[in-house]
Amino acid sequence: MVHNLLNGSKANQNILDPFSGTATTGLVAAEKGFNASLYEINPFLVWFGNAKCKNYTKEEIDILKDKVSLIIACIDTNIDSCWIPPIFNIERWWNAETLQIIARLRHLIVSHFGEPSPENEGNLIWIAFCRLVIETSSAAFNHVSMSFSEHVEHFNSEKIGVLFEGIFNLIAKSAVIEISGTSKVIETDARYPQPNGIKYDIVITSPPYPNRMSYIRELRPYMYWTKFLNSANEAGELDWKAIGGTWGIATSRLKSWEVINKNLPDRLIKTFELISSSEKPNADLMGRYVFKFFDDIQLHLDNLRTVLNEGAELHYIIGNSSFYNVFVDSDMILKEIMENLGYSDILIKPIRKRNSKKGLIEFCISANWRK
Repeated sequence: MVHNLLNGSKANQNILDPFSGTATTGLVAAEKGFNASLYEINPFLVWFGNAKCKNYTKEEIDILKDKVSLIIACIDTNIDSCWIPPIFNIERWWNAETLQIIARLRHLIVSHFGEPSPENEGNLIWIAFCRLVIETSSAAFNHVSMSFSEHVEHFNSEKIGVLFEGIFNLIAKSAVIEISGTSKVIETDARYPQPNGIKYDIVITSPPYPNRMSYIRELRPYMYWTKFLNSANEAGELDWKAIGGTWGIATSRLKSWEVINKNLPDRLIKTFELISSSEKPNADLMGRYVFKFFDDIQLHLDNLRTVLNEGAELHYIIGNSSFYNVFVDSDMILKEIMENLGYSDILIKPIRKRNSKKGLIEFCISANWRK
């Protein structure tokens, strides 16, 4: 989709994705020769996105392959008290022996490269380690509530070594491809864009959808193992900073949260009233969550105008949702927010069904900014 949206764009145009996530928009834009900037509040994703969009030489990749072989050769080394992350009920995630082997592998990576950081020469190895952590876990993320297999699979050191090497080789194969443009992920809150001297011509992004899932739900194990997250409290703070964020401490803060913006769409107010008045547990809380989500979106779109060039085009991919049989028409609410803020030529295009549940659809909302 990013590729198609950029077809026909001028090579000197600046691209912005204010909700970077895993930096896909930035990578595709850079592969097509554009210069892209991306905003992200999660420090783990800032690190990951910048590592993903960096150019690597064949010589650098070959050195890392040799390091991987050396690390795997030492995987059975007797190391006392390897660090293990403070993940709640960690035994649900990994078999006890598997956990110790992964911890030794992590210790060996640190001994060669140190902890993950923007300039770490071993970032691709760290990314492979992150993938290994999930491949060896019993967690499943294929539905709203994360679940765990009843049987926690056992991986011995030989199996982990083979798996780790295979994962790294796949990453290395894609990383050696040269990227002709540039893509930089900036750690900042999309609600408050930071002027950096660049004005943007095209915005392509997909903000979190209004579905009350933890913003970092699937990222927690990666973030703990790479020390970008050290406690559940830190996770709650990140969820609160996310657009419409709620989970843990973020949920409790919703009870005292107050609206920031004026002139929010009547459609949003009616949706809030319908959800809040339903005779369901936590109905008012869910209504407040939806209201905060779009209050955050309006704040973002309001402030975004300060970093846009005249005639800038915007493309927002967003899905609708349902709370207690009340549909949240995200596409129409976003359209009305854009209209209220002076964006023009607004077009809503359905992209695909989100899942088997009737009525849940992803849309691309396009618009232009003219002062």
